[in-house]
Amino acid sequence: MRAAVVQLNSNDDKAHNLATAEELVREAAAEGAELVALPEKWNLLAGGQDLLTGAETLDGPSLNAARSWARELGIHLLAGSIPELGPGGRAFNTSVLIGPVGDDLAVYRKIHMFDVDVGGVSYRESECEQPGEEIVTASLLGTTVGLSVCYDLRFPELYRILAVRGARIVTVPSAFTAATGRDHWEVLLRARAIEDQVFVLAPNQVGEASPHFESYGRSAIVDPWGVVLATAPDEECFVAADLDLSSQQRTRESLPSLANRRPRAYVWPQLTEARA
Repeated sequence: MRAAVVQLNSNDDKAHNLATAEELVREAAAEGAELVALPEKWNLLAGGQDLLTGAETLDGPSLNAARSWARELGIHLLAGSIPELGPGGRAFNTSVLIGPVGDDLAVYRKIHMFDVDVGGVSYRESECEQPGEEIVTASLLGTTVGLSVCYDLRFPELYRILAVRGARIVTVPSAFTAATGRDHWEVLLRARAIEDQVFVLAPNQVGEASPHFESYGRSAIVDPWGVVLATAPDEECFVAADLDLSSQQRTRESLPSLANRRPRAYVWPQLTEARA
């Protein structure tokens, strides 16, 4: 399977973001990519009220545009993630996997909220967004894909569940910060690939966007041995690689980490409150 990850410098100009995404998706498909992945918030990278104002339904113009590209090009397209209108005045951060006839194969709402302080910036994703609750996989081209988004990358238990459910590819559309990306991005991508013996497709945002976003870029494709098959330069572009699923099977057979698991030994500790 040939796969491509698209790197964007999205901002609050939705028309510009869609036009750039379409151009790069078409270029990736023209070079033989059967599965193309867009980054997190590819249609609108903004904060606060701008994000909520620009949130759409699953039947909104951004995803409908992505469905039309997949249908016309005959590809599988991961529509990275978009701010999806949600209840209670907050959005979901939603990733949609689209099939080659324009149908939705899977919808995943990001589970882990990015509430952190890094690089001198306070990020409080939960002020405008709400977490999803469901772990999601989908079947395509004879294999299984597991979905995740950006900050999910720091929670290895999610990826272990995806692998146990049969995922051989995991997608990580991201707007990973420059402050954390320099030291953590490739390390975490390779760790998830090695631990769960999966291909990792990680399209990332790159560069600056208002009000305070600075994304690391270096979109990547990593194989189940942890080898980086492709890395994007610091610009809007795509990179592609061939995913050798037979080599993945050989890796799993020679180093059977998943088969050697002992899940009953990994009981999450039950904390009890000490009472005087």
